[in-house]
Amino acid sequence: MSRSAQITRRTRETDIGIQLTIDGEGKGDINTRIPFLDHMLTLMATHGFFDISIDAKGDVEVDDHHIVEDVGLVLGQAFREAIGDCRQMKRYGNAIVPMDEALTSVVLDFSNRPYLSYSVPLNKERIGNLSAESIKEFFRAFVRTGGITLHINVIYGENTHHIIEAIFKATGRALDEATTLDKRIKDVLSTKGTL
Repeated sequence: MSRSAQITRRTRETDIGIQLTIDGEGKGDINTRIPFLDHMLTLMATHGFFDISIDAKGDVEVDDHHIVEDVGLVLGQAFREAIGDCRQMKRYGNAIVPMDEALTSVVLDFSNRPYLSYSVPLNKERIGNLSAESIKEFFRAFVRTGGITLHINVIYGENTHHIIEAIFKATGRALDEATTLDKRIKDVLSTKGTL
């Protein structure tokens, strides 16, 4: 069973193509035209052991919002398609990841009930050419199309780069745990029999 997806989204503002393989090696081939976002998504793929290819073009001359949000939308949709009916999948994942002085907790559930709790204090408005507030929009879009309940909590930290890096690494690790198949799970991990 190949758990993979290929999704495209074209609007007047963006043109995005994503290929995702959940059971991968952590390889990332990512070009969003926003280098810091490329770096964070590469970290997420590496620590999540999924392979991802992203090519995203958009109106970055206006600002980064459209491309960041739409990459989140398409990536969430790719995860949703790749996991299919969630049979034998652990469903829940969590990780606590340090990055120097920063410590971040990420807990998620492929519940089919999109929800984002985002407790992230940031000291800078921009990291390179990415607005720090766009990170929340990325995750909001990701959970909406992915059907994911996601709690991101920065326990402490000072450096904005370190905080955001810890978030993406922890998200990758939590996604890896949640999408792991377990033969003890005979159907879907829910007493309702469906998500």
